[in-house]
Amino acid sequence: MKKINVKLIALLGFAFFMQSCMDDLDVTPEDPLSTTVDEFYSQPGAYKRAIAGVYGNLSLTGTDGSGSSNIGGVDAGTSQYGRCLWYMQDLATDEVIWSYENDPGTREIQRNIWNAANPIFRGMYSRGMYHVALVNEFLRESTPEKLASRGITSTQEVADIEAYRYEARAQRALAYYHLMDLFGKAAFVTENDPINTAGPEYNRQQLFEFVESELLAIIPNLKAPKTNESGRLDQGFAHMILAKMYLNAEVYINTNRYTDCVDQCNAVISGGYVLNSNYLNNFKADNNLSPEMIFAIQSDGNVTQNYGPTTVMINGQVGSIEQNGESFGVGAGAWGGALRLRKQFVEKFNGAEFDNDTRNTIISGSRDINITDVANRDQGYILGKYSNISSTGAVGPNSTFVDTDFPLFRLADAYLMYAECALRGAGNASTSTALGYVNALRERANNGSSAANINSSALTLDFILDERARELHWESHRRQDLIRFNKYTGGAYNWAWKGNGSNGISISNHLKLYPLPEASLASNPNLTQNPGY
Repeated sequence: MKKINVKLIALLGFAFFMQSCMDDLDVTPEDPLSTTVDEFYSQPGAYKRAIAGVYGNLSLTGTDGSGSSNIGGVDAGTSQYGRCLWYMQDLATDEVIWSYENDPGTREIQRNIWNAANPIFRGMYSRGMYHVALVNEFLRESTPEKLASRGITSTQEVADIEAYRYEARAQRALAYYHLMDLFGKAAFVTENDPINTAGPEYNRQQLFEFVESELLAIIPNLKAPKTNESGRLDQGFAHMILAKMYLNAEVYINTNRYTDCVDQCNAVISGGYVLNSNYLNNFKADNNLSPEMIFAIQSDGNVTQNYGPTTVMINGQVGSIEQNGESFGVGAGAWGGALRLRKQFVEKFNGAEFDNDTRNTIISGSRDINITDVANRDQGYILGKYSNISSTGAVGPNSTFVDTDFPLFRLADAYLMYAECALRGAGNASTSTALGYVNALRERANNGSSAANINSSALTLDFILDERARELHWESHRRQDLIRFNKYTGGAYNWAWKGNGSNGISISNHLKLYPLPEASLASNPNLTQNPGY
């Protein structure tokens, strides 16, 4: 099912790499392999295994199974790329709440009362910088000079490795995009810097310019949309990162880039991706087959076991009362009641127009919509969006670790970004086209019926923000969206437990950025803390 085997991240146990990045990235060295670097890379297929290792860092946390972590000071779950991203983008918003507040870092994030000691921030920043380091090392080891010295001269093999290099650069751009969005700054290091370089601090403007220039430079050399093997990125991946950056450019660099966002959305939309006729098939165990999936973080119940976002969400969405895990392909009780919905998100689906909306997987039962006690797992409605069962009804092979990939970029997001840009005045966007895109999502959600379609007068920015929640919830977009709409900080929009108030209270503007972790500041004197921390 998953064509590129990210289990091959085991190659990252090379002593040369771990020793080179351990000080500035807080990486715990693994046991060294017996083979040397040159011996490894001279083996047939070595470079494909190496690029699989780069991809693998998005899914795996270490080389010794799901419980191992090569990021020092945090456990495996707290250092998994997608899970940390999900915590920071969704748990900190109106979408979801986590019951087990003894889990380090979660209470502070979901109540918006964090500080720089939060271990989840350390996990995300370190994992992101680790991703950068993996790419840099791959690029150092795959130059034409290195290939020639290792006797790699086959025209096809050299061309394949060159393609891997472009994919690696796109992966580095992804890491810096996330670090820019979450922290507003990061240490900047490329393959041209000596090993053990701590890296100067790049601010948001500098990171924005680097990611933009890097992606624009490599897009022509990435594989065309939908032509790469499953699990690997293509041009659509790069276009989506650029679209997300341009959409949020007023937040990042105080510049309106909505016209550029539309250009990138158009590139995605014309790339051959199509909406999956069944919305929920995007979140099932074989969602790597979905025609609208642009890029996902891999998960496999046997091969890439990890405590990543889909394992957490599928086990966590199981109700403490309902014991309905078997309907999602996990244990009946699973992590019963670990995740519940905040009232304000539930209310996004109020109204008869959502009665038959397949995006509305909210389960109310006998539950109280209000969560007055976070530890009471019987309070608050629950969700049924993700599943460890395939579109054909096959249950994943493991009842805890799921087969379901985490959808990082989907075509539906490009539709909604286009519509938002049209409303924000992008001259190259048509409001009639925008309306068509929104209604295409609504018809898909209603099994082809146009009963819930909207007219042009209903297409407003407030509608778009709510529709993004309905379409993209639990996919690591919400915090970014609320910030862009000026509804995250302050008191214009409150939700349950925002700012540690049961009904929500205003929070400070400095919380639009997360603090750099204390350990990262201590290990790199070039870094400075964000204001307010």
